[in-house]
Formats: sequence, C-alpha cells, structure tokens
Amino acid sequence: MNDTQHPVDQALLTRRSIRAFLPREVPDELIRHLLELAARAPSGTNTQPWQVHILKGEALDQLVQRAQAAFNDPQAMAAQPQPYDYYPKQWVSPYLDRRRKVGFDLYALLGIGKADKEAMHRQHARNYCFFDAPVGLFFTIDKILSQGSWLDYGMFLQSLMIAARGHGLDTCPQAAWLSLQAVVTEFLGLDDSKELVCGMALGYADEAAIENRLVTERVPASEFAHFVQAHQAA
Repeated sequence: MNDTQHPVDQALLTRRSIRAFLPREVPDELIRHLLELAARAPSGTNTQPWQVHILKGEALDQLVQRAQAAFNDPQAMAAQPQPYDYYPKQWVSPYLDRRRKVGFDLYALLGIGKADKEAMHRQHARNYCFFDAPVGLFFTIDKILSQGSWLDYGMFLQSLMIAARGHGLDTCPQAAWLSLQAVVTEFLGLDDSKELVCGMALGYADEAAIENRLVTERVPASEFAHFVQAHQAA
C-alpha cells in the first residue's frame, strides 16, 4: 500500500525531532486545540494519566535561564536527583548502533568532531532552551500510577506530535530534561507525588537550520513484524 498523500500518512512521515525553531508565536487557542486532540489517546480504563505544563514568553525565558545556569555548573548537575531509567543500563546491538548513528549523523551535519567536547557541550545545552522554540512543554504523571499508565502516556505524546504536524507545527520530545529534574520540579512547584515524564519543544521549524536536515532511518516493517502462521494439526 502506498498512500503517502493521505493526511495522516503525511503527518506521520513528516514528524521529525526538530532542533532549531523560528521565533513565530503559537497561539494559546491552537495549543489548547492540539492538547484536546491528543487527549483522545486511549488509556486503560480511561484513567487519562497526562498532566501538561505549558511555558511561553517570560515564564519560558525564566526557566531557560535557570536551566542553562544549572547545566553549566558541574556541582548543580551532580546534585540533580536520578530520574527514572529512560535508557538501559547496558547498551547492546542493535540499539547501541542506532543510538551512535543518530549522534554521529547530527554532529556530522553540524561539523562537530568526535573529540570536540566543548562543541558537544554547547549543542547539548540547546536542549535546555527548547532549541529556541516559542513553547516549552513539560509532562508529569502521578507517581502512584503504574507501568500501564506510562504506556498510555506514550500514546498521548505521539498523538500530540502528530496533531501538531497536522497543523503545520513541529516538535522535539526531550528526555534531556530529566537531567534537570530538580530545576523543573522547583520551577513548576511540583510536589513529591509527581514524576517528570519528559519535556517537548513546540513551534515552527527553521527550515534553513542545517540540523533540521537530519532524517533518521527506520527499520522496515518486514524486519520487525511477523505474520503468525496457524499450527498444523498433529
């Protein structure tokens, strides 16, 4: 089946992690609309575990200032609490290979050499200004909820990113904010019952930015999907 003109197909195929945004404003009404669409995501027994914190304007600038200061202070970074295990404690193939490739490809586009630690640090710091997006989102969940609710959350996040593409916007989901969990928690005024899931940049892509030329590869369905055959009777 090749129906790439279908609007849902287009939204899925053009969703990318954008790492440079235009300063173009995103109206509050549009943000609310995207979240209303995303909230149609399924969740076990309709628990709807998502909680969204939206930062724009002065609030966004204040958070970015604090985040950049913390990221550039080794002592502040060392004092950050350990987040949940987003990545495995031990990397193996093929996951390690895929991770390395996306990093190498991005740095190659940006002209950052493997030994250029200072340039790598500057690029990593871009996470903590939401890549200059006009909207920064944080997603939290009640700690009392279990693994199934985290699966539900993933469907909500994907729905939001696809809804954004359908309206001509772009996103970058960011696990990097977990490294500044204490900064985010304090700024948002979260209590101990809440867990930070991730952050997300939302806005309009700067198509002239070279880093936005990165399009990551995907394994074809023929390699990861298998039609199960009926068992022959004995």
